[in-house]
Amino acid sequence: MKIRFRKIDWALIAILFLLLISGVVAIYSASTTRIGQELVTENYYLKQFIWIIISLVLLVFLFQIPSAIIDFLIVPVYLFSLLLLLAVLFLPEVKGAHRWIQLGFLNIQPSEIAKIATILLLAKLLAKPHLTEKQILFRSFPVTLIPVILILMEPDLSTSLVFFVIMFAILAASDLPNFYLLLMFSPLISMITSFNLVLFLICLLLIIILLYKSRLSTITISFVAVINVFIFIITPVLWGQLRPYQQNRILTFIDPLRDPFGAGYQIIQSKIAIGSGRVLGKGFLAGTQKNLKFLPEHHTDFIFSVLGEEFGFLGCLIILILFFLLLYRLSRCVNKLKVSENRFAAVGILSYLSFQIFVNIGMNAGIVPATGIPLPFISYGGSNLIINVLAIGLILKALHERSIFE
Repeated sequence: MKIRFRKIDWALIAILFLLLISGVVAIYSASTTRIGQELVTENYYLKQFIWIIISLVLLVFLFQIPSAIIDFLIVPVYLFSLLLLLAVLFLPEVKGAHRWIQLGFLNIQPSEIAKIATILLLAKLLAKPHLTEKQILFRSFPVTLIPVILILMEPDLSTSLVFFVIMFAILAASDLPNFYLLLMFSPLISMITSFNLVLFLICLLLIIILLYKSRLSTITISFVAVINVFIFIITPVLWGQLRPYQQNRILTFIDPLRDPFGAGYQIIQSKIAIGSGRVLGKGFLAGTQKNLKFLPEHHTDFIFSVLGEEFGFLGCLIILILFFLLLYRLSRCVNKLKVSENRFAAVGILSYLSFQIFVNIGMNAGIVPATGIPLPFISYGGSNLIINVLAIGLILKALHERSIFE
């Protein structure tokens, strides 16, 4: 397909480039240790730069592939991603989990491939005309739950949550009535409030009132109430089945000081790094939390803390503005797409990027539990970077082809 450069959203591409450049700078700083006048730098930033080049080449290649071929490959790629998720469970553990397939110098994270494959398959299945409400639900849940179950077996709870965010966002954009979303979301509310009877009863009452206003039958409302009561009762039992590190993450989020040298260590050091940066930061390569190795995973999950310590509030604000502009441009793209399949796919991509940005920055600031979710386009990692760039490319391609035929 011939690319018409005037029809490309260059503003979105410019924002993407600025984020990628910011990522390389942040990774260079995070992988550099300054001791006096001596600098010791690991090569993470060079690897990230290579991944950026590869992702941009693939982005250009994506524009050359006819949409019909991409549509034909959706199901095979989805099935292939499931095979990778299954295969990774039989490979040796890396950092206590089965998440990566190591191919020499290349580490592949199958969950990243499954993420975009699930989005495209959900968009393809739910874009069919004249679907009933039951058909929408029966098509969306199996497609989402299969990779989620495999990812939970790795184990990787945080990534599995991303899949549910994607599904809920696409269902919200579909013709499914909103009360179905409330029905699916209510068990989570009951789970969160299961340790406080009064709060649970208040939330349950509000759910019943909203369902009653949606004119559902008494039998349906009663069934929902029974399910939520069951979840309220069973959640403490499930809590006891969680692994100690998973319980510690949740409890430490509530009170990081309960285990300052264990589960709370990362959050405490991250907050110290960001707070010590103040307005203008300590200066490029001058972050003491990073240089003294107090801040763990500083080139991946906690890279935002490095930015906060060395570039201060102003540096963090610039990154936040770039992310805001990225999500704003993507939301405008969603509104411009009239073909249901393209619009659903764009909604799924927008939702997972928004969720990962919020969770990662919130984790660094100590307002959400510590997870293994990287900061898109900034954190070090090849699989995540390539998939994110290609996800943006799919939206750009859909918008480009729409503008050609207008």
